[in-house]
Amino acid sequence: MRISVIGCGYLGAVHAAAMAELGHEVVGIDVDPGKIAALTRGEAPFFEPGLPELLQAHVATGRLRFSTDMAEAAGSTIHFIAVGTPQVRGGTAADLTFVDSAIDSLLPYTNPGDVIAGKSTVPVGTATRLAEKMGDSGAVIAWNPEFLREGWAVKDSLTPDRLVFGLPPEPTDATTAEAALREAYAPVLALDTPLIVTDFATAELVKVSANAFLATKISFINAMAEIAEVTGADVVQLAEAIGHDDRIGKRFLGAGVGFGGGCLPKDIRAFTARAEELGRAESVAFLKEVDAINLRRRQRVVDHVIDALDGEPHGKVVAVLGLAFKPHSDDVRDSPALDVAVRLKGLGADVRVTDPAAIENARARHPQLDYRESFEDTVTDAEVVVLVTEWDEYRHLDPAVVLPLVARPQIVDARNSYDPARWRAAGWTYRGLGRR
Repeated sequence: MRISVIGCGYLGAVHAAAMAELGHEVVGIDVDPGKIAALTRGEAPFFEPGLPELLQAHVATGRLRFSTDMAEAAGSTIHFIAVGTPQVRGGTAADLTFVDSAIDSLLPYTNPGDVIAGKSTVPVGTATRLAEKMGDSGAVIAWNPEFLREGWAVKDSLTPDRLVFGLPPEPTDATTAEAALREAYAPVLALDTPLIVTDFATAELVKVSANAFLATKISFINAMAEIAEVTGADVVQLAEAIGHDDRIGKRFLGAGVGFGGGCLPKDIRAFTARAEELGRAESVAFLKEVDAINLRRRQRVVDHVIDALDGEPHGKVVAVLGLAFKPHSDDVRDSPALDVAVRLKGLGADVRVTDPAAIENARARHPQLDYRESFEDTVTDAEVVVLVTEWDEYRHLDPAVVLPLVARPQIVDARNSYDPARWRAAGWTYRGLGRR
């Protein structure tokens, strides 16, 4: 098939490369000339394992190309919309400016029977509104939400755990859209990937409700960590015990500094805003507390550091390990790690930070921090070491090897990644979140 992908940010670039890997002829369209130039060279404009190899392979064959000219999308059977939906300035609702602009710019280059498949995370009701906007263009809209995990996006694109097709209500249009999407994903469906064929509203709700559930599970265990800290319980053992219940499960029960990134925080806020617009604010009112619990965890990490510094952080050397919101990513949007570092800097600490992939992105946002390329340089003479992003190279540190580098052997484990007994036996003062 000939396929266009409108928007070549994180979602669009990965999706375009994946579609080429599945055998299609793909053009990616974006308004950012610098991004398009990098992609055309086969270079990923962000850190994502496996993506550079796909880009280089398929750009070289000509199966995958990129352009700033929307006219290049003409002749494609499916046009995937993969633009961003950030929070509106000064509010919590989703800003659909980029989605509307993409549709407006694309329509002159579509033919009757073309399928416009939305992948962006949007408020429920968006697809119906866009269908009305498209009028009698002859193009058919569908919604095909994405479920990518940063750091695993290539795998999630090529071998997803499910596919969702949200189809229009008119039977002929629904048949056209489903046939095109089935052809696009034929190699994926051949792997017996579960497929849910549904309506617009359900498809739009799938992504935001999944994110809301995951955020709720994370904030639940972090709320238990708050109780554990005042009762002497150990939240890691608590999570293990309740996780053995198949109805609960162990995944996403890791207490720590909480979630961040470009999806979960803004998606649960936008979901709440949309529920308020629909007159059902009470249905998701709990998400505001989920958000509040999550944000409290960052301050709790800062509190642990201040306690380790005997209440006086001014001028003290604090080494922060991690800047990205999660490992295997260079994304610092709403990053708990970067937020903790900035808060400590604001209290007067000499904050030294490092990360395997996210230093430049963090520096662009907060140049006031002291960025160090190597782990050793970061922790040398530190009075507290803070693990905030659990990259493998930090999770597997040998406390005995690190001990001679620091001024005071104190560790704040904001991800509960370490064995407290091992670190204490090596001479460290260990502080975790919700741990004895």
